[in-house]
Amino acid sequence: MAVTMSQRTSEHLRAVVDMGSNGIRFSISSLQPPTARIMPTLYQQRVGISLYDAQYSATGERQPLDDQTIAAVISSFQQFKLTCKDFGVPEGHVTVLATEATRTAQNSDDFRKQIKETTGWTVTMLPKEEEGRVGAMGVASSLPEISGLVMDLGGGSTQLSWLIKHRDSTGVSMPDKGAVSMPYGAAAMSRRLVEAEKNGTVSGLKKEVQKAVQEAYESLEVPKELHDNARKNGGFTLYLSGGGFRGWGYVLMSKHRVTPYPIPVINGFKAARKDFLDTKEVMHAAAKALEEDQDGIFRVSERRAGQVPAVAFLVNALAEALPQIKEVRFCQGGVREGYLFSKLSPEVCSQHPLVVATEPYDSPHSSRAIADLLLAALPTKPADAAQDDYRSVFTTEFLDAFANLMYYHSSHSRDLQSSSALRSTTSGVLAGVHGVFHENRTLLALLLCSRWGGDVPPSDEKFKHNLEKLVASPWTLWWINYVGAVASLIASVYPAGTADHNKGRVQIKASWAKDEKQRPLLAVAVAFGSGVDAQCFSKELQSIEKVGKKKRWIGGRDGLGYKVDVRADAGTV
Repeated sequence: MAVTMSQRTSEHLRAVVDMGSNGIRFSISSLQPPTARIMPTLYQQRVGISLYDAQYSATGERQPLDDQTIAAVISSFQQFKLTCKDFGVPEGHVTVLATEATRTAQNSDDFRKQIKETTGWTVTMLPKEEEGRVGAMGVASSLPEISGLVMDLGGGSTQLSWLIKHRDSTGVSMPDKGAVSMPYGAAAMSRRLVEAEKNGTVSGLKKEVQKAVQEAYESLEVPKELHDNARKNGGFTLYLSGGGFRGWGYVLMSKHRVTPYPIPVINGFKAARKDFLDTKEVMHAAAKALEEDQDGIFRVSERRAGQVPAVAFLVNALAEALPQIKEVRFCQGGVREGYLFSKLSPEVCSQHPLVVATEPYDSPHSSRAIADLLLAALPTKPADAAQDDYRSVFTTEFLDAFANLMYYHSSHSRDLQSSSALRSTTSGVLAGVHGVFHENRTLLALLLCSRWGGDVPPSDEKFKHNLEKLVASPWTLWWINYVGAVASLIASVYPAGTADHNKGRVQIKASWAKDEKQRPLLAVAVAFGSGVDAQCFSKELQSIEKVGKKKRWIGGRDGLGYKVDVRADAGTV
């Protein structure tokens, strides 16, 4: 079972204050095993105090942080100190991190001194390079694997770096210098752009930004591995983090071909190059969101929408300054996540977030045997006519995560099982998990839904259809229906999971054959153990075979799918 709040021990709690340029983020996380890799958040709050804006007068002149702003910051710190006490966070487990706006404030020393005197907390100033390194680690925490360029867009500055984190590796590779920091944050660029438009120097500003980005890229000495991958795949993947870029990502989600976009979290969202660089379309959407009679865009505040022109300016500059970008991937991880992730061991960092998140629900720790049964139901070699690569989709890690959650909705009524499973990765048990691709959220939700029969009420039909439209290949949708049916059989044979006393009740073996017209045929051999009556599972066996009926193919009789032949034998295991 999952570790509850009362079961968490204080020694594993970590409180972090991320004092950025656009706002201050307070959080309390747990690094308690076995879920340390996903750094569960117990509390989080953002206070909208812009330390960057507070340093400029109405006339645009630079000024020290005023007493009112400092008082508001200290008040929020004192409230968080009480919150830490409520959660039982040890005093030595509170870390205050400050970045560009605090670093460059004219009265930074006095500001930090007042925080120390009133709260007892020392403000840790992150130098430019270290800020980039911590931000890069935040990106590394955001996904199971990363290989490409990284940009973190804050309020006062932006950092450029590269990152390599293989799924099966215990290490994270990045430049020795961490990252190159440039003074082109979302708030800073907004101010610079207004001045440039007033003075007629927009083209000069663009050249300045392009030159800085080009020099930053050249200084990073991007390794050959990334260059080779870019040549092979048609360009680099650019990983984006920071509030400015996240706002851009939410606008792209609002304009996605699948509307409404079914996954609300920005972390793991992917956009193609052409969509990312379509600045006119994004600016138009943001402008409409600022109109009084519009409802706005989900998770895009008026402040973020107002910064879209500056971000668009930066995006245009990036397109010309950086090498070919194939796609962008948005990441939620920032300074807070990077700081916590850097405290974990390499072995923990290498764990797959989806497996870690679902392991607490593996009871009685039987998922490994169940995952092996599921894997055995997938043929080891593709059919001659198969055009899909199902083995790359249903990986060992993915099947482990699925097996961990196969019984989670058993306590729900039959009316709720499919729909609750369908929403488990977006608003259910896995909604808050850090480090998961949108593709995995989509596939796992659909597979869990299929495991419970796949029928959802009318209120969830549109949501399910939109998730299905996110799946890259219709072949994958067919395999989801097939694996879900196999999982239903396994769960019926092992209603409480596998254990030492009941292993060997069933074995499954799938292979490719040919039907009478020499078309691919998926042959599934199911062998039941001694004492197990195969007749008790005739409904589940028929469900597997029905997946192969043409009327159940993806797209109907003229669509995509395979004929399935199920042979069951009793007492042969």
